[in-house]
Amino acid sequence: MRADRLLSIVLLLQARGKLSSRELAGLLEVSERTVMRDMEALSASGIPVLAERGRDGGWLLPEGYRTTLTGMKPREIGSLLLTADTAVIEALGIQEDFSAAVRKLEAAAAVRPQDSPLQLLTQRIHIDGAGWHPSGEAYPHLALLQEALWTDQKVAMVYSNNGEHKERLIAPLGLVAKRGVWYVAAQCGGEMRTYRVSRITEARMTGEAFIRPAGFDLAHYWEESTASFKAALPRYPVTLLLSSSGLNDLQRERYVTILTVQQSSRADWVEVQAEFNTLESACKIILSLGQTAMVAEPRELLDRLITALRETCVLYEKVTQNYPSGEMEF
Repeated sequence: MRADRLLSIVLLLQARGKLSSRELAGLLEVSERTVMRDMEALSASGIPVLAERGRDGGWLLPEGYRTTLTGMKPREIGSLLLTADTAVIEALGIQEDFSAAVRKLEAAAAVRPQDSPLQLLTQRIHIDGAGWHPSGEAYPHLALLQEALWTDQKVAMVYSNNGEHKERLIAPLGLVAKRGVWYVAAQCGGEMRTYRVSRITEARMTGEAFIRPAGFDLAHYWEESTASFKAALPRYPVTLLLSSSGLNDLQRERYVTILTVQQSSRADWVEVQAEFNTLESACKIILSLGQTAMVAEPRELLDRLITALRETCVLYEKVTQNYPSGEMEF
């Protein structure tokens, strides 16, 4: 374990430059006293660790000192890091091993800290959500967008939305994947826009370079963009009674906002105040919950559900009458 930690210290100093004892202790999850002992061990082994005193001091290696672990390029390393699912890493309890691997790969790439593969990757590609669920959408221009991201080139494209096809010149700043659907965040006409990649019908790189805006944070932009999108959606308030399994299922619904949850008079059930987008979507989602949900308000939703359930019963009664043996023909 100590040998791994000593190597990690060397790699951290190579990748990030000067670090204080406190910073190293936090990254390695050890005490500052342990860091001091490790520095003594490194010096004794011939590693030229330097100490700078003072308020802005810290540990560093001589300029130009490095160990050659691999000839991997930053983009090659980035491709490996992108495939790492944080939910799987946490579930397996290997966060520390993954962090150590990232440090070693970054150091091996011999790049400046601000150009590390992990930094370049998170600036340009963001995965929203722990799991990956294939959407079935086609992305013939995704590879071109990735190339444009890495080279900071503008893209001329034709975008289809609601039956309209419009030409756009964009400066792509990042790709976002949410539930298996890819989006590209880009500047267009001086404004930030988000485009669904599957709706791009034509695309080509123009060869025209652009300068990424200073301080642009892809994850932060996506969070704000998602919040604005949800705020603009119509809201349909509903009061529900839910069993525990019904509550779990409702919490997984994408376009439902649960406002409050409190115990109801019915044992093992809760009363929930929730917002759906429309009457139609509320009806569809609540029907999918089956016997784990009951609507208290509003009355129009309750009437719509009763009508839908009655029509369903009539449909199956006709089927039973026409096929008494239970064998159906289609």
